Amino acid sequence: MTTNVSVIVPLYNEEDNILPLSAEIEQALSDFTYPWEVIYVDDDSSDGTRERLKEVAESLGDHVSVVELQRNFGQTAAMQAGIDQARGDILVTLDGDLQNDPADIPSMVQRLIDEELDLLVGWRKDRKDNYLLRKLPSIIANYLIGRMSGVRLNDYGCSLKVYRAEIIKSVRIYGEMHRFIPAWMASHTSTSRIKEQVVNHRARQYGYSKYGLSRTYRVLLDLLSVYFFMSFMSRPAHFFGRIGIVLGGIGGLMLTYLLFVKVFMGDDIGGRPLFLAGILLVIMSIQFFCTGILGEFMTRTYYESTGNKPYIIRERLSISASAWHQQ
Repeated sequence: MTTNVSVIVPLYNEEDNILPLSAEIEQALSDFTYPWEVIYVDDDSSDGTRERLKEVAESLGDHVSVVELQRNFGQTAAMQAGIDQARGDILVTLDGDLQNDPADIPSMVQRLIDEELDLLVGWRKDRKDNYLLRKLPSIIANYLIGRMSGVRLNDYGCSLKVYRAEIIKSVRIYGEMHRFIPAWMASHTSTSRIKEQVVNHRARQYGYSKYGLSRTYRVLLDLLSVYFFMSFMSRPAHFFGRIGIVLGGIGGLMLTYLLFVKVFMGDDIGGRPLFLAGILLVIMSIQFFCTGILGEFMTRTYYESTGNKPYIIRERLSISASAWHQQ
């Protein structure tokens, strides 16, 4: 069966990078073994990006397509739009700022196929960015994401990634979750099928970066969401129940101590702050238990109403799936 490759490039205000980027992609894939296409996704740019993209599409041919979003939805939505429109069996994503090198694409695609991987992530080992504003926050984020998700990678933030289409299309990314794609994919495939490869990284030549230290708090919030959905998507009662047990245990110990003081020491406990705190913690514990039960009902409703399963079958090996053993 022929393997087709789709290259997806989300863009926002990158008018000066369009022509050199498209030329580099064409050159890198000119002798490519597999049929390929390029999908540029314009995230409602306010500069001349749209006009440049139309020039590229008209001059290069039908293997180049341009998707224009109605308004600025963000990089994650633009990437998801490209994934939805892609026709290939293998998908490649890269930034449109020329910092990712298209020359790395052929070797990454071939490795994904040869090693039967589902995701190959680029590792910008020699990253050409400001250390304090870009590299240090990324180092911290990579460590935290690896610890919480169990997928240990050196560079979660590199946009140059190669995916097996059937897996990445089963994952929906929202908000600013594109940097957590390896973690999301780990909920759909084995971590042994997720690897990384050192890639070339270049300093930005045109335009300006859309990211800075302001994204740090958003990464932390997104990380909590990823942790919850990866670990407790099908069992929310375990998540809320743990919190309820801790709060209820602390509150129970407080009230038990006060009961001892009241019964055996005869002291008045009605006006003690510890008494109010103990009651409050017990009430909060009951609320968390109830939230967990409601979460279980919602999870069951989700799976039964959508037809989705809490598991994914990669392949069933059988001579005949309809055969039955008979004596």
